[in-house]
Amino acid sequence: MIRTFIFLIPIFVTVLWTVLLFGKKNTHSNPRSFLAKFMLLMVLVFIGKFLMYEPLPELYFYYDFIFLYVGCLTYPFYHIYIRLLTVDEKFSWNAHKRLLILPILLVSIYEVGVLFAPIAEYKAWLFDRTANMDLAQINLLSTMREGLKHFVQLQVVYFLFKSTMLLRKYNERAEQFYSDIQDAKYNNAKLLNILLIFNSLLILIPIAFFGENKTALFVVLPILFAIDLYMIGYMGFKQKPINPTFEVELDDQPLHLFGIKLNVVQKEIHEKLLTEFQQNKLYLNSELNILDVVQVIGSNRTYISSIINQQ
Repeated sequence: MIRTFIFLIPIFVTVLWTVLLFGKKNTHSNPRSFLAKFMLLMVLVFIGKFLMYEPLPELYFYYDFIFLYVGCLTYPFYHIYIRLLTVDEKFSWNAHKRLLILPILLVSIYEVGVLFAPIAEYKAWLFDRTANMDLAQINLLSTMREGLKHFVQLQVVYFLFKSTMLLRKYNERAEQFYSDIQDAKYNNAKLLNILLIFNSLLILIPIAFFGENKTALFVVLPILFAIDLYMIGYMGFKQKPINPTFEVELDDQPLHLFGIKLNVVQKEIHEKLLTEFQQNKLYLNSELNILDVVQVIGSNRTYISSIINQQ
């Protein structure tokens, strides 16, 4: 009973954030909306783990193909989320299909192999990998499944590296979604990177590491996953609806504008600021803050604050 409850905790956490992140459309940013989809994916992953380890073989047998797809798509989805925080303005199939096609293709090839395997023998092998199977189809599936496991591990390492590099290089952009310009500290992007590394380590720990210690496998890991995903979901939930702009002209320049001649985009922001303050008298709002100005101007906090300070 206790083990069942523990295995359900990650499902409860991911369902919670899926519902909350999908709600209140007026507070959405593109990363936050995509994080809701990632959490839905994690719901499906942990449902699969629950059916596998409870165990509920009759149910898991029909769920296995879903579990393989979502398992192989987990880290591409998470990397896309990081890209939306840093270098991509929105999710699109054309822009991100290169991250998704290979895992979909590999799992599809495996599933085609399943169609040609005898059902009874395949079901027996699925729940007892040590079963002595002389069938060529089962041996082939065993090799392919082992290959998928190593493919996921390679994904974890690759996307961990790529996401870490993005968060380090574009730390200011990621922070735009979390922090007001008045904040003295910008720690959210660093925390997100730590959570990403922690999640990766949990994925990379092989079951063989635990040996006969089933307590670690069935109790500790689900709780650690639940804590990590709760923190990731909480950070996404508190994101601001104001998106950073992604002007190509500014991509290779630092966001510090002091002493730098205004370019065309910055001049446009400066002119809008003058219009709003001089003609529309925006300053008469006694509760005016940087977020109000950002919403009116349509740019982001860092650019606007820097131009105000400079000009």
